[in-house]
Amino acid sequence: MSSVHTLERPHAVCVPCPAQGHITPMLKLAKLLHLKGFHITFVNTEFNHRRLLKSRGPDSLNGLSSFRFETIPDGLPPSDADVTQDTPSLCASVDKNCLVPFRDLLSKLSNISSSNVPPVTCIVADSVMIFTLAAAAELGIPGVLLWTASACSFMCYVQYSNLIEKGITPLRGVSLETVIDWIPGMEGIRLKDMPSFIRSTDPDEFMVKFAIDATDRSQKASAIIFNTFEDLEHDVVEALSSMFPPIYTIGPLHLLLKQIGDSSLKFIESNLWKEDTQCLEWLDSKEPNSVVYVNFGSITVMTPNQLVEFAWGLANSNQTFLWVIRPDLVAGDSAILPPEFLSETRDRGLLASWCPQEQVLGHRSIGGFLTHNGWNSTLESISFGVPMLCWPFFADQQTNCWFCCSKWGIGMEIDSDVKRDEVEFLVKELMFGDKGKEMKVKAMEWKKLADKASTSSVGSSYMNLEEMINQVLLSKILN
Repeated sequence: MSSVHTLERPHAVCVPCPAQGHITPMLKLAKLLHLKGFHITFVNTEFNHRRLLKSRGPDSLNGLSSFRFETIPDGLPPSDADVTQDTPSLCASVDKNCLVPFRDLLSKLSNISSSNVPPVTCIVADSVMIFTLAAAAELGIPGVLLWTASACSFMCYVQYSNLIEKGITPLRGVSLETVIDWIPGMEGIRLKDMPSFIRSTDPDEFMVKFAIDATDRSQKASAIIFNTFEDLEHDVVEALSSMFPPIYTIGPLHLLLKQIGDSSLKFIESNLWKEDTQCLEWLDSKEPNSVVYVNFGSITVMTPNQLVEFAWGLANSNQTFLWVIRPDLVAGDSAILPPEFLSETRDRGLLASWCPQEQVLGHRSIGGFLTHNGWNSTLESISFGVPMLCWPFFADQQTNCWFCCSKWGIGMEIDSDVKRDEVEFLVKELMFGDKGKEMKVKAMEWKKLADKASTSSVGSSYMNLEEMINQVLLSKILN
């Protein structure tokens, strides 16, 4: 890949949505840009910056003058809680309150411009942080959006206005099994498979209006980046490309970063919870493809009863498992497992509070993944060739689940009203049933395509990153 070191050094301000699943891919993209010669200013909210320092250590973000961290307030009441903030409240607050402090930050960066901090030349922001486009326009620089979920979920959000116009939502006597037959690349998708905000009966549902507004305002972006690869979502990406500004599929980001990364950035990580790395040693002692990895991500919450049903389903399957249980996994309560479950699974189960997921999914002992189908987890599972059991919680996860099960052939869905017998049956099927074997074959095929896209100089994601940098991010400098 070409270098930009011979040019005036570009300066990208990277602004993630303040949630774990959004910060992680943005940090990977920021690292890629830094390795391409960009000076990086990474802008977390004050709340998540404190969490990051608590998790990683007070000096964890020091050490590189060309990769700096700054903060802006999120506008929510102060809190020291070590949890993911409420999604609707967060989206409403950042859109209303963050533009002014963000402008102030850009002004500050301009005032300290020097050989160490060059002038800001572009803004790369999460699509939720749509207010950044106004700041980019004011400065006359490229404003690029990173959509950190799947391209298929973005297409679904684009359809929200059509669902309202057709009287399908707010839901009034319409079955969730209703097939939505006009979405390009999504033949057969049902209303229940659309991002979950659309299920509201409230005509003023905030997240529906926010999604419509965000996708509409995305038209003003200089480009939109998707953390996916062309083969995976080809039909949907092709349809979106005729509707929006230049679209670039640059994923899986973690494979691209692995391909062109260097050790100087390894100490900069994004985990907001402290990782338990001892699980990797435990996995080393297990046979290949013998462990079920269970992780419901950073936002999913469940009831105490759902936790118990999952627990006994895993126990009764007699399979070895690694289960990540966040402190806030159970809504309004502690995640407490029955003592009988703990004693019964003592020799074949390991519980952890958080873990280095890429290393876990890439471990030879992992045979399947019980997941909420967040896009990071889904894409990482695909890139390591790991088939999935899918229990989507909200937002885009329903859409990702449908694609995994109905289009890509690498997943089986667990009913939202989870029962231990179903969990037991599907875990056994995943690990040694005929359907599980078929899914493993298909998962390995997708793994090869992900590798091809991102680990070769002629791979689509590899070339798209290069084109996006030269055609969009460097447009003001080169011209």
